[in-house]
Amino acid sequence: QASNRTFDIPLTLSGAVVLRERLNYEEKTRYFVIVQANDRAQNLNERRTSTTTLTVDVLDGDDLGPMFLPCVLVNNTRDCRPLTYQASLPELTDPARVNPISVTPPIQAIDQDRNIQPPSDRPGILYSILVGTPEDYPQYFHMNLTTAVLTLLKPINRDLHQKFDLVIKAEQDNGHPLPAFANLHIEVLDENNQKPYFTISTYEGFILESSPVGTTVSDNQNLTSPLQIVVLDNDVEETKDPLLHLFLNDYNTFFTVTQSGITRYLTLLHPVDREVQQLYTFSMTASDGVQESVPVTVNILVIDANDNSPTFSNISYNVKIYTDMRPGEGVIKLTAVDADEGPNGQIVYEILAGDQGDFIINDRTGLITIAPGVVLSVGRSYALTVKASDSAPPTQRRSSITTVYIEVLPPNNQSPPRFPQLMYSLEVSEAMRIGAVLLNLQAFDREGDPIRYLIQNGDPQQVFNLSQSSGLLSLGKPLDRESTDRYILIVTASDGRPDGTSTATVNIVVTDVNDNGPVFDMFLPKNLSVQEEEANAFVGQVRATDPDAGVNGQVHYSLANFNSLFRITANGSIYTAVKLNREVRDYYELIVEATDGAVDPRRSTLTLAIKVLDIDDNSPVFTNASYAVCVPENLPPGTVFLQIEAKDVDLGSDVNYRIRTQEALQYFALNKHTGELSLLKSLDYESFSDTEATFTFLVEAFDSKGTMPPGLATVTVRVKDMNDYSPVFSKKLYRGMVAPDALKGTVITTVSAEDQDPPGTPASRVRYKVDVVQFPYSASIFDVDENSGRVVTRVNLNEEPSTVFKLVVIAYDDGDPVKFNTSTVEITVLQPSVIPRFTQDEYRPPPVSESAPRGTVVAVVTAAALNQTIVYSMVSGNEEDVFAINNRTGVISVKKSLDYESVKSYELRVQADPLQVVRSNLHVPSKSNTAKVFIEVKDENDHVPVFTKKLYIGGVSEDAKMFSSVLKVKVSLKFILNSIQLQY
Repeated sequence: QASNRTFDIPLTLSGAVVLRERLNYEEKTRYFVIVQANDRAQNLNERRTSTTTLTVDVLDGDDLGPMFLPCVLVNNTRDCRPLTYQASLPELTDPARVNPISVTPPIQAIDQDRNIQPPSDRPGILYSILVGTPEDYPQYFHMNLTTAVLTLLKPINRDLHQKFDLVIKAEQDNGHPLPAFANLHIEVLDENNQKPYFTISTYEGFILESSPVGTTVSDNQNLTSPLQIVVLDNDVEETKDPLLHLFLNDYNTFFTVTQSGITRYLTLLHPVDREVQQLYTFSMTASDGVQESVPVTVNILVIDANDNSPTFSNISYNVKIYTDMRPGEGVIKLTAVDADEGPNGQIVYEILAGDQGDFIINDRTGLITIAPGVVLSVGRSYALTVKASDSAPPTQRRSSITTVYIEVLPPNNQSPPRFPQLMYSLEVSEAMRIGAVLLNLQAFDREGDPIRYLIQNGDPQQVFNLSQSSGLLSLGKPLDRESTDRYILIVTASDGRPDGTSTATVNIVVTDVNDNGPVFDMFLPKNLSVQEEEANAFVGQVRATDPDAGVNGQVHYSLANFNSLFRITANGSIYTAVKLNREVRDYYELIVEATDGAVDPRRSTLTLAIKVLDIDDNSPVFTNASYAVCVPENLPPGTVFLQIEAKDVDLGSDVNYRIRTQEALQYFALNKHTGELSLLKSLDYESFSDTEATFTFLVEAFDSKGTMPPGLATVTVRVKDMNDYSPVFSKKLYRGMVAPDALKGTVITTVSAEDQDPPGTPASRVRYKVDVVQFPYSASIFDVDENSGRVVTRVNLNEEPSTVFKLVVIAYDDGDPVKFNTSTVEITVLQPSVIPRFTQDEYRPPPVSESAPRGTVVAVVTAAALNQTIVYSMVSGNEEDVFAINNRTGVISVKKSLDYESVKSYELRVQADPLQVVRSNLHVPSKSNTAKVFIEVKDENDHVPVFTKKLYIGGVSEDAKMFSSVLKVKVSLKFILNSIQLQY
């Protein structure tokens, strides 16, 4: 039936199918038209028919412009209004940090003619910013012509602009005249735009190694005043506490910093030992929660405390001397070691007892020699008590003692060889080549006997070679400081006689070369985890050691990748540098590099597996920002009409749904687990006051296990009218009369039907058509206007008088489904003799004055018919009811005042009908019973002159001559006859 109002075969004998209304591809793309052919057998019951189906495919035309998405249906219309796009930017932000600007939802437009797409070499839709406030917005924003990507051109100062409201335009690139528009709101956020800063870049502090925990670091070696750390923030007044958080990037287990006040202080968290580490160097930063300061360097020097006593290498010493030794000759050199520095580590030696005046000691070197004038006697023995003291103040001084046992022996007729020194000390690089001569240990023998040299002790691996004849000490095997960093060799020189041997000590320190790389501790965990959305969070720690000494063994850590996300301190502690987002990335393989401090450093790497742990930091997001659905009225309660869906990217989330708008809860139910929307009650379209019944409400999705705000979406439900009523004719039978020679289009009568469906809806719109099945011949010569219901002749008539035709008229609506009703029209063809005929086709009476009084006769029309009383009427041209016609005499007279200036002429159409027809409330349209009357209005001088102004102002000088022009006055000639002469 939809095809009946869209297609028609007006000429039933030709079979030509024509359109009755405009097609719309977006509403319907295909029609199936059932065409029926029937013969014209005289007996209706004997007529035969055949049908065929005509398939009409509608081609899409470029009749629609772009449309922004997402959009919301506007009540009572089919328009879909785009949402307002939103964006926010921190003030004074570098464009490189925010570009492209994130817009919610993303800007997108589509061509509503979806089957007409541009070639691949054309963008299709072009985007631009049409207008906006404030007016200088082009200085700050640019929109990509083809992608709608919005970029910031320069930082925005919030003191000047707090927001921007822009209108964006989408148009087809082929110049289509129907662009689309949407609003874009950009909020400028107040930004903490000043970084905290320290007043100086490097701090030098001092602390005594024996200080208890809680001691404040001093700013001088005398420890008289505390080290003051002043940190400021220009976002805060200088007189107020900036409430900053200070971070120590290393050694935060040894030191801490006070966390309030403009001036901060460093205090001791763990005892320090200068002999273990003398200098602590670390960096320190300040943060206000958003901005972070430039790091400053802090150097803390540990001041020595006299906490170590001098220590001898042996508890006691045994020495043999001979009677032939002379005064001043060395007996033994004692060595004590003190780990303290300065005066606390400077050692002074003295003999406390047992020397009997025969020996003296050098208080600085510890060398004991025979006292002047002493003659040694065989068999004498001594037990010397020797004290080693440091040089600290007397109240702090520390010391230790040892005993030296001395036995005097006879010379045995010969003196043994003597080394020039009893103790030798030297440093040898571990990279020293084999065979290199290290030391000349040549001894002196008084008798000049040959001397034989041996390494008696201290070299079990035979690393060194000592020439037996020359006493040259050389390297025999490669040195490895990491295995052995010191050798103490006991060497002997012997002349081959009994008691002809003397000894010396060679102290060899092996110095380091950078021959080892850092080695990571593989027992520390390599699989780590950290919680997302937490900046400066501790991730884990690595440790690497380098057996080399000094700077060659100092290990420095760095990150080979993800430097912007993680940081590592000097002690190998790893922290997050920014807040991580598990939903962006949940796993990192972090490569840590350890290098030593050599000029040409060695390095090694370790890969750590870091898993980002999830927190509930995301709200559920609907798959669509808005949903629109059409629901037919009268569906039973419980009917599911829409399923919505939202997703939460957090792990373990449980998304539940609920209706947020309270008013919607009386009509709809939402399954909290599945997102299915269903009816709580049957909907009735006619119960709504507006022409298009709609519900618009909010739904929300929330994580039942989480704390984040719910996600929101808009649901628009349009109730579809299901056409409850059929059109009803005002009469079951209509009658009309027509002349046998009536022209095509002659109006015979008018049918009327009404539909009780809500006004303005498709179901209430009534249209008319002829039933071509019943009385097909009548349907071929008569027709009905689809909208007005006027029954007209389809062709020029040539029918027999007195013939009565029956025509079935169908009244149908545009509802779904279509409903209809029928009525019958009986049309009688009159005898030509009873149809009046005017004496003239056109009447042109003399002009009538515009001042003619009411009742003035203007014209007389005359018509006649055989044995008929004529009734005259005006059919058209007298819409303002200016004239009246006597329905019996045909006299036309003035009924209302005439005005030439308003209407200069009239064209009246008059009609003459038989009285018997008029009494039947009918008319007989024909070619002969109508005539035209042309009436001209004559103008009269009925208006007074009117000046163009109420007041004229002129001027004249005092010396003006007589008859000089002063000013000119004018009169409007609009209503003045040309024949009238004006006088002033």
